[in-house]
Amino acid sequence: MTRLLTICLTVVLILSDPKPSGAQPRKVLFEPPAGRVLLIVGEDKTSTDDYVKGIGIIPGGTMVYTAVQDAQALESPVDNGGGLQDGQYLLDQYPQSVIQVGLWMVDGLDKTVKGDYDRNIDRIGRWIKKAQRPIFLRIGYEFDLPANHYEPHAYRLAYRYIVDRLRKAGVANAAFVWHSYANLPAYPLEDWYPGDDYVDWFGVSIFGMPNIYMKNFAKMAREHHKGFMIAESAPQGDGSKYGMTSWKLWYGPFFKFIDEEGVQAVCYIDLNWETIPMFKGQGWGDSRVQANEIVKNRWINEIRKEKFLNASPGLFKSLGQ
Repeated sequence: MTRLLTICLTVVLILSDPKPSGAQPRKVLFEPPAGRVLLIVGEDKTSTDDYVKGIGIIPGGTMVYTAVQDAQALESPVDNGGGLQDGQYLLDQYPQSVIQVGLWMVDGLDKTVKGDYDRNIDRIGRWIKKAQRPIFLRIGYEFDLPANHYEPHAYRLAYRYIVDRLRKAGVANAAFVWHSYANLPAYPLEDWYPGDDYVDWFGVSIFGMPNIYMKNFAKMAREHHKGFMIAESAPQGDGSKYGMTSWKLWYGPFFKFIDEEGVQAVCYIDLNWETIPMFKGQGWGDSRVQANEIVKNRWINEIRKEKFLNASPGLFKSLGQ
């Protein structure tokens, strides 16, 4: 009887474990070669163009924002106070760069799952397929930011719903990013996690100094065998204007974090926040690296290193597309 119970228990454990210890983790979609870091710059049409003009190097990726409620800014330009968003322009102007898309879902989780936004999701899916390049889709970005008030269960359902619908439509060139604002969360992070089958990359925001929450999220990404990116970043406050002091206080620790935590993609917001109505007067400052000659030169020296992937004819192939 004891031997029979042992056999039965073993069978139950094997059947209940979806990932046996010997299983090989799924390859990360659009993962750069070992030791390389994909550089993405934004956050809107104007700031991207200004960066390229000021630095003289086209980044490996650009950024655009849209919302599940309206799917705007992908096919035609829109400015809702947060800068000019124009996904089609980025596709046309920077044909050798990937695109990272921030998908806003605040106050839209329940309607998403009910199917109220199906036409918008389909519209986003068609745009992604037409892009014919790697697209990183941050679904409900900064899911744990208190101001977004994403209830974990509702967020998981909405995230999965969008992924399932895009996959059903045959969208194969989108990597799905689970993006944390990386600070003290209201719930355990696992409560928001959509599951390994729905997440390709983990991402964090860095606007202040790198902290323990960011490091823990990087560790969590490694444990789940996922890609790890800095999904949004900029030196909030004084920005780049103090030159070497700015570099030592923010940029130096920023690049150190990239090295120490195995960051594989980094998205930098090269923006004078005071020129954007949505952010003006909130103390965000000017994070344009080209606004200060010392920061500009040091930035160029960093991103010209072999490890950083900027735009090139072979970029998409190096990402596995």
